[in-house]
Amino acid sequence: REAGFEAIEMRTITRAEEAAEIREAAQKTGLRVHSVMNEDHWRFPISSSDPETVKKSVAGMEASIRNAALWGSDTVLLVPAVVDANTSYGDAWTRSQRVIRERLLPVARDAKVVIAVEEVWNKFLLSPLEFAHYVDEFESPWVRAYFDVGNVVIYAYPQDWIRTLGSRIVKIHLKDFNFDRSNGRFTWKNLGEGDIDWVEVRKALVEAPNAQWLTTEISGGDRTYLTDVLRRVDRRGHKLPLIGL
Repeated sequence: REAGFEAIEMRTITRAEEAAEIREAAQKTGLRVHSVMNEDHWRFPISSSDPETVKKSVAGMEASIRNAALWGSDTVLLVPAVVDANTSYGDAWTRSQRVIRERLLPVARDAKVVIAVEEVWNKFLLSPLEFAHYVDEFESPWVRAYFDVGNVVIYAYPQDWIRTLGSRIVKIHLKDFNFDRSNGRFTWKNLGEGDIDWVEVRKALVEAPNAQWLTTEISGGDRTYLTDVLRRVDRRGHKLPLIGL
């Protein structure tokens, strides 16, 4: 907070005592917990064909939503599906939407917490048009988009995704890296030192009027390091509150 950050994104906490400590710390420091990063969507994807796996995933999301309600957060991040050898793209779409609609959306709506689905390296939602269509099919203000600027740069242009998703976006992750297309490897970089065209990203952010926070998804460090991160975000982000993760 002393370095200038206004909020953080926390991961799922299942222990009530620890969750209460985080709430107290946030109130004491004035560092808001604006979002919860759901922990179990990779280990237990809701797109799985196994009922027990889905049950565990739903329980993880319920815990995340409880965290959000306790901490005053308005969003829980959810990776909605994982496409793999056992789960086709079509099954990932229909299964995940069914679970969200029938088992998660009622809980989120009652808690007044938005489920923000994110595009990530899960072989799912591979274009901005699909992402927009996936969100729109819920016809609910409680299911929106969490956009990661870095996750699409290896095969697309993040500014295009931002413009296509537009008002569906409620939160944004920032990170940067260089991608070597000859071998498919990438190297993490400080913001502004990788392949992302930050000038165009900044222009596109104007077309995401509901995006409330920019979260830097990079390593932590001392105050000098955090102050430098804040300067980098300020130079590349739109006029939004700035935070660190």
